[in-house]
Amino acid sequence: ERERMADVKNITGVFTGAFAEHPFTKEPVPIWIGDYVLAGYGTGAVMAVPCGDQRDHDFAKHFAGAEGMPPIKNIFKDVDVTEAAHAGKDGTVITNSDFLNDLPYKKALKSAIYELENLDQGSGKINYRLRDAVFSRQRYWGEPFPVYYVDGMPQMIDEKYLPLRLPEVEKYLPTEEGEPPLGRAEKWHWDTNNNEVVSVEDGVKPPSGVWGIELNTMPGWAGSSWYFFRYMDAHNEREFASAEAMNYWKNVDLYIGGSEHATGHLLYSRFWVKFLHDRGFVPVEEPFKKLINQGMILGEGAFLYFIEPTIMYQNEEMIMPQDCPLFLDRKFLISYSKLQDEDTWVLDGELAFHNKKLQSYFYEKLLEKYQNFESEDKEILEYVNNIDKVKVASIFAYARRVNIDLLKGTSDSLNIEKLKPELHKNNLNDIEFFLDNGELTVSREIEKMSKSKYNVVNPDDICEDYGADTLRMYEMFLGPLEQAKPWNTAGISGVYNFLKKFWKLFHEVDKEGNIGTFRLTDTPLLGLPAGEAGAGRKGLKILHKTIKKVEEDIENFSFNTSVSTFMIAVNELTAINCNAREVLEPLTVLLSPYAPHIAEELWQKLGHSGSISAVSFPVYEEKYTKETSKDYPISFNGKMRFTMNLPLDLSKEEIEKAVMENEKTQEYLAGRTPKKVIVVPGKIVNLVG
Repeated sequence: ERERMADVKNITGVFTGAFAEHPFTKEPVPIWIGDYVLAGYGTGAVMAVPCGDQRDHDFAKHFAGAEGMPPIKNIFKDVDVTEAAHAGKDGTVITNSDFLNDLPYKKALKSAIYELENLDQGSGKINYRLRDAVFSRQRYWGEPFPVYYVDGMPQMIDEKYLPLRLPEVEKYLPTEEGEPPLGRAEKWHWDTNNNEVVSVEDGVKPPSGVWGIELNTMPGWAGSSWYFFRYMDAHNEREFASAEAMNYWKNVDLYIGGSEHATGHLLYSRFWVKFLHDRGFVPVEEPFKKLINQGMILGEGAFLYFIEPTIMYQNEEMIMPQDCPLFLDRKFLISYSKLQDEDTWVLDGELAFHNKKLQSYFYEKLLEKYQNFESEDKEILEYVNNIDKVKVASIFAYARRVNIDLLKGTSDSLNIEKLKPELHKNNLNDIEFFLDNGELTVSREIEKMSKSKYNVVNPDDICEDYGADTLRMYEMFLGPLEQAKPWNTAGISGVYNFLKKFWKLFHEVDKEGNIGTFRLTDTPLLGLPAGEAGAGRKGLKILHKTIKKVEEDIENFSFNTSVSTFMIAVNELTAINCNAREVLEPLTVLLSPYAPHIAEELWQKLGHSGSISAVSFPVYEEKYTKETSKDYPISFNGKMRFTMNLPLDLSKEEIEKAVMENEKTQEYLAGRTPKKVIVVPGKIVNLVG
């Protein structure tokens, strides 16, 4: 059956001479036996639709004209099926199908099922198929199979002698004979006399009752389909997890992984867990409660541009560089920024452009090379003897990938000294550069980060230059968790500067910005008089506003907005020069999941001995964020002149009294009495007349 599924080239079949009755039209439908129709697919018999299924199409075309093979009938409106089947049916309208005519494909499908059920000729059914997967791997890592071979026949090691543990090997590579890495193990034979793993020297025949153990291992998804149950009770020596532990933890609350996991690991994990549940080993039917597919971090590829002349020869006949026997010995590289200044178009799949200066330069180079040229090649001589009729019509520019490690920092300029050894590796030694203000620039393109595209950013280098906390926070700051995000190393300095600013809150900083001694005040902020504690009270408001927002963001997996919130908080605290322990200590705890290293160090500096990771999350208190006052705009005849900060709990009369007593009000009134004072509590005060 597997061979038949894999073989799509050879088409075999035979007409049985029998006919089936079409359930709707009652017309006879010829019955064929075909190699591609599988017993395990549906009922083992299918109604062939050559215009909509490629294998049906190939079969019908192969036997076209034979007895019992009708011509291919097209049921798709405005679709050509003469050369191939129309497999992508979405959006297609049905035709030549009686009562299904002019219906969209999906609606026609439902209508056909409905009518078949009415005729008692069938019923709608959804089939679920689990994709096959190879369970054996020819590598070292993985659960070993508890299998040994007696005269080539597999035998199981009894459960009571398990677990079977991987042996030591000299290296995790296949043997010289092509066996998996376990073939290198000295101790990897099963002694059926003593029921244990034993050693057998190379080239020595094993003693009686000693047999070789399976050399392949199980795939990664064998263990990863159920290992989370073991985490619930990792030190249990009697079973993989106790019923008590599994009933407490149940299933995984959240699974974060790439979209490919949904059709791979997660599918098999459900299969395993349902099996374990049916056997009574686990109390849950589903392994995971929620899935989030994280977006891919994209790379930014770099492209270097070579240029070469396009030759126009005699009678305005265009000769492409690859077809012209005249050529220049060296290669030419041009800065991409110079290309952007040119009027470019696509010619023969490559960029082409005019540049009179370069055209003249290339022509001079051709004359120089072929001035006294001798050759027995008549084709070359024809060009050389008529070189006065040759002219450089335009210039080709073709892009080639270049490793982003050769760029100067985060710029688009290449380090030419680093580039030259790479060119040398590719036998590109004689290179002439056309630079732009001394720089050789590249074009950039957002794409999947991959070694083959030379656009991989090494996280070790980022950690070396900026620290692990910066890398961690910048990855979160790039964008929403579920979205694909382009990596841009140039933007990492913003997060780095934020962490430096956060560090400065805890230290003395001189006028030049140099960081000095650790500074902090332990005086309770709310115990001070209002005037002295003004900055502190603002600090508490900033802190609790941040706690509330970060807590909401964590619940919503909006880590990028959390980082923004931290940046705003640090800027606001810096502006009021807040150095209160009451504010900075909880803020450090709040930041610790995002920047654990800097938080851990500050926690020690704050005088604590344990790890910050064990500290309770700060609790939001609404009383600190509740507004108690308002900056009222004070207007005269509808024009705002100044603002006054007044408590929100004042009555209309109290607000009016406070405004009228203000020096600025008296200044604007200049001795006049307003005809009317309009007070809207919490909004505005307007003096009329």
